[in-house]
Amino acid sequence: MTADETPDETATETVEEPGWEVDPDDDWGVAVITTVGRQLKLRREAMGLRACEFGAQVGYSEDMIYKIEGGRRIPRPDFLDQADLILRADGLLKAMKADVAKVRYPKKVRDLTKLEGRAVEMNLYDPLNIHGLLQTPDYARSLLLMRRPAYSKDEVERYMAARVARKAVFNRDPAPELSFVLEEWTLRRPLGGRELLNSQLEHLLKIAQLPNIELQLMPMDRVEHAGIAGGIEILKFADGSAVGRSQAVSNGRAVTEPRQLRILELRYGIIRTQALTPRESMVFIERMRGET
Repeated sequence: MTADETPDETATETVEEPGWEVDPDDDWGVAVITTVGRQLKLRREAMGLRACEFGAQVGYSEDMIYKIEGGRRIPRPDFLDQADLILRADGLLKAMKADVAKVRYPKKVRDLTKLEGRAVEMNLYDPLNIHGLLQTPDYARSLLLMRRPAYSKDEVERYMAARVARKAVFNRDPAPELSFVLEEWTLRRPLGGRELLNSQLEHLLKIAQLPNIELQLMPMDRVEHAGIAGGIEILKFADGSAVGRSQAVSNGRAVTEPRQLRILELRYGIIRTQALTPRESMVFIERMRGET
């Protein structure tokens, strides 16, 4: 509980929002949460506990217990820890935490994370924002909080968790080759405040030191720009296959057809030649950091 929260506000939040709703189109996620809910109900009934009694022990309402047991809500990790202890499940419920944690990420993010986990090379250009993989947690949270209509607290936490999960790509061994092209103007907007921006610029300078990362900046004074049609993502895999995505090709849907991939690779290659070199980009960002 933070200093500006009252006990009643904290209690209400715990009771009413212990998890998230399950995406009905996420077949695997629905199966996982249904299984967890069934096990919880079986264990609770075997202990002779009514839903309201069990809920009182874990700090949740009776209605929320029924939703979790019915596979309609995704439980939080601490709920499974408490439930395992109270229901004497001997680690069975705790063992489900890993799969439940994955379900909490939106399906499209899980699918993208899987692809990024296989990629040996990634080429990424975002003309509107600093790419999500490069954002600091504080900067990312500030962007999510600016969304209108506003996200709920749970939605913000869900998307934050998803972004953290994607950043596992930086810890892989062997590490993939990562190429980013950033727009100068996205680094000049003080979104979230000057202090947040300064920390973000410092983070970029640090990330750029990694041997598998090429970070380039597209200056605003360029009179030619091959990226005006939108962002580009190209992921290449060890078997020689690749997948790409851009709003300018197939309305942003993932593409694997060679001709469409060639278009994306051509555009990305030209964008890189039009941008500053990695070394020039670092000098530029360092100068920008001194201006904030």
